[in-house]
Amino acid sequence: MMSIAHQKRSSTQTPPLADVRRTFAACPTGLALIAAEVDGHDEAMLANSFTSVSLDPPLDSMAFPHTSTTWPQLRQAQELGITILGEPHAALVPQLRRSGPDRLDGIALDRATAQARTLPRGAATLIVRPYRHIPAGDHELVLFEVVDHRRDDEAAPLTYHDRHVGALHHERL
Repeated sequence: MMSIAHQKRSSTQTPPLADVRRTFAACPTGLALIAAEVDGHDEAMLANSFTSVSLDPPLDSMAFPHTSTTWPQLRQAQELGITILGEPHAALVPQLRRSGPDRLDGIALDRATAQARTLPRGAATLIVRPYRHIPAGDHELVLFEVVDHRRDDEAAPLTYHDRHVGALHHERL
């Protein structure tokens, strides 16, 4: 592996995208489902970019690729549900990763509010409202204001690391 100090790149040359993706994959992230009812039907998409941002006001963020066909639908919602996936959801991940209308086939979402949808048995669930949209390269970064939330201390959250999904178990020290 070549160290950053040994790489001879000009400030205008960018590294190959596959190399950047591989480096970014070294950081484990949680898996979250963002969902809402839009135009009379449920829309949802899986993301691994959920991040807490602020406590006062309570804000979190997610990033959505410009190539997404689901985010433009969800973007219309005034209130959305975010489920931090837990170990019971592991078997659903391959289906939730799919693109298209069959992503939610056979999956029952909870009606958290009139518009927000969540998965039952999540490690955490949040009801959010869009707060700010920020262009960010090939993604749109969205800040959400948290209007309600719940955590299940017994649920082990799912993580995504180096293209693998697993549950996060830890011992209290």
